[in-house]
Amino acid sequence: MTRLAFLGPRATFTEQALHQLPESDGARLLPCTTTTSALAAVRAGEADMACVPIENSVEGGVPAVLDSLVTDPPLVIAAETQLAVRFALLARHGTALADVRSVASHPHGEAQTRHWLAANLPEATVLMSSSTAEAAATVARGELDASVSAPVAAGVHGLAVLADDIADQAAAVTRFVLVRPPGPPPEPTALDRTTLAATTENVPGALLGVLTELSVRGIDLTRIESRPIKGRRGDVQEYWFHLDCTGHVARPAMGEALAALHRRCLRVRYLGSYPRSAAPDAATPPNSPGAGGLAPVCADPGAERYAAASAWLDGVRAGTLA
Repeated sequence: MTRLAFLGPRATFTEQALHQLPESDGARLLPCTTTTSALAAVRAGEADMACVPIENSVEGGVPAVLDSLVTDPPLVIAAETQLAVRFALLARHGTALADVRSVASHPHGEAQTRHWLAANLPEATVLMSSSTAEAAATVARGELDASVSAPVAAGVHGLAVLADDIADQAAAVTRFVLVRPPGPPPEPTALDRTTLAATTENVPGALLGVLTELSVRGIDLTRIESRPIKGRRGDVQEYWFHLDCTGHVARPAMGEALAALHRRCLRVRYLGSYPRSAAPDAATPPNSPGAGGLAPVCADPGAERYAAASAWLDGVRAGTLA
């Protein structure tokens, strides 16, 4: 039986998202207290896969997940799904809005309801919790007055909904990914995403060089985000650049781009090629460079770098390297 770790407890948005993934059918679900512990369970062999949030349409990337994905042992993304996020203010039955003096939520939940809370509960203390569901659980235990959680948490924890749809921005969406140890990626489809992270020398034009390797091959960059490298000392802070691109590592254009980045960057971490969970506005024409053709490639001197990059790419495609 597949063991699937996720950000728990029950009634989190992550649990709702994982049920949209076919891998959850018949799986043994293992709730974890944090996204970091969910990914650690996979690394320790206690779980086969983990479902974690990676990006929100309002707040951007989830820092703890981005940072954990570039630590060792390597992990890769095998699938993704997206979930519309709706927040409600939950409290014990009999509690009125005027009675609320303390509110808890996950940091992303608090950030997405901050203006509503300030307008409707200006005197309440807002506290952070490991998940929106854990916030609801603390209310059910009588430790706090209210939580900002998914409406489903009300039924799970026996709470009342004091206010529904309290997000500051409607139609927020969170992207969740299914993460596992390295292995052969899913077969290419018409719409794929490749996720990677890279570090470069701190010199002028270094990031431009990374983006150029993608651009000249017709690869669409859909997300870029920087995160500081932990544990580095000195006057100059170094960063991981997290990238999402359209395309699959098995396609020539993406493979050539990854090999070029391996030659150019100090380090590249391949984080997976997998089907995109939502279709773009316009499908990429099948014969375009981004779909697998080759655009003119800028020369990169150094036969040894080419050979090393080629060997690394072969390992990535075979699922033995990341």
